[in-house]
Amino acid sequence: MKKTVYGVLMAMIVGMVLGSCGKKMVCETIEIVPKPQQVTLQEGRCKVNPLRLEDKIRYKADQSLGEEAYVLEVAPKGITITSSTPAGAFYALQSLKQMVPAEAVADRNVRCVELPCCTIEDAPAFAYRGAHLDVCRHFFSVNEVKEYLDILAFNKINRFHFHLTEDQGWRIEIKAYPKLTEVGAWRKGTMVGKNWNQTDSVRYGGFYTQDEIRDIVQYASERFITVVPEIEIPGHALAALASYPELGCRGEGYEVSPFWGVFPEVFCPGKEETFTFWETVLTEVMDLFPSEYIHIGGDECPKQEWEKCPLCQKRMKEEGCANEFELQSYVTRRVEAFLNAHGRQIIGWDEILEGGVTPTATIMSWRGTDGGIAAAQKGNKVIMTPNSYCYLDYYQSRDTEHEPLAIGGYLPTEKVYSFNPYAGLTEEQQQYILGVQGNVWTEYIQTFDQVEYMLLPRLCAIAETAWTLNGRDYDDFVKRMQHMRTYFDANGWNYAKHIFE
Repeated sequence: MKKTVYGVLMAMIVGMVLGSCGKKMVCETIEIVPKPQQVTLQEGRCKVNPLRLEDKIRYKADQSLGEEAYVLEVAPKGITITSSTPAGAFYALQSLKQMVPAEAVADRNVRCVELPCCTIEDAPAFAYRGAHLDVCRHFFSVNEVKEYLDILAFNKINRFHFHLTEDQGWRIEIKAYPKLTEVGAWRKGTMVGKNWNQTDSVRYGGFYTQDEIRDIVQYASERFITVVPEIEIPGHALAALASYPELGCRGEGYEVSPFWGVFPEVFCPGKEETFTFWETVLTEVMDLFPSEYIHIGGDECPKQEWEKCPLCQKRMKEEGCANEFELQSYVTRRVEAFLNAHGRQIIGWDEILEGGVTPTATIMSWRGTDGGIAAAQKGNKVIMTPNSYCYLDYYQSRDTEHEPLAIGGYLPTEKVYSFNPYAGLTEEQQQYILGVQGNVWTEYIQTFDQVEYMLLPRLCAIAETAWTLNGRDYDDFVKRMQHMRTYFDANGWNYAKHIFE
């Protein structure tokens, strides 16, 4: 009996020992996206357990490094990560994770991976590396937004532009104005395809409670991503006006739009209660989002209702506005002053330049780069997101019959990758370019699976522009993306395959 028990125990121990050895993988190359600034290969290999990577890491602080910079040293005896901040250490970890083959993490029988010894010295080219998601045209759950944030973090993106209000839906709970989500979060139907006179007549909508917003912001913060909320002022207002019609020039007859496009019904800046609304909403928004920047929209605001509105005309006369563009400028300056008084800064789409802006307004250039160039020449800070390079809702192939329905355009990964945010600027003016952002508008993107398809791999191209900038090479990028796609597969992320074919 004792021999039998002893034999069973020995068999178990031998099995555990053999099992702990598991399979081994050898990593021959370093293929990281975005490309690090400097990689120096060295002799030797470092053996790590892909399931216990942290066991091999030693962290060091060096305050001489930049805020997001890091040094990653892989040596035979272990791994050292040096940074001046936790953000730098986090980005080093993202690079290290990409050195470990995705299949090694997925296969729990792999207990040993041999990494090439190296030193990576790295830092981002731009402080603002952004990605945008429109949750108004089509709504996405909290878990889907978190998945989006995971994708951003893996690409060292550090700003999430959260587009929360539109003509087609208001997506954030505001306690002082409950009808914004009781009424404004829901539309009676959704436009069918590109049929501008047909809807599906199916009630559609959704919104995030304030607790859900806090959860998203915290989740992002843990990944060193700042969430930049966008509240549209003064256009794209139908969802708000359907909820509180007194805020419009006409004062009645509004509904949440089931159609895409630009609509003449906008907020009425001739009414003082409109400013009370904006300030109250923004106060609650500031309580939820610690971001230095609040995006106030400012794009695509038709002026014809203001032209006919006695209150708007009265406001223009009182404020010395020569035209309706200057009336919008008055709105922008007043809202900016309110946010500045609370320690925040504004971002606006490039239309806010048309009536004049303060020197402290940050411009998001989307109608090409001209707006960004003009702003930088004036000394305003700029985020470059031109539709010609950064609109990820555009088609990725000319063979549109075999692609998901999209808004139009043609923006392959190679063109995204070719973007130079400094083009057309002097060295002096380049200092005003804060960074680069990719935008995902969702008029024709109904599911999160399609969001991922439109996002990847083009976001990787934007990430490399924002992080690496100089020394980029598209052929080398495509080669590294063959490795990167294995992580897409391992995480279950959908992606377009064009550059791999």
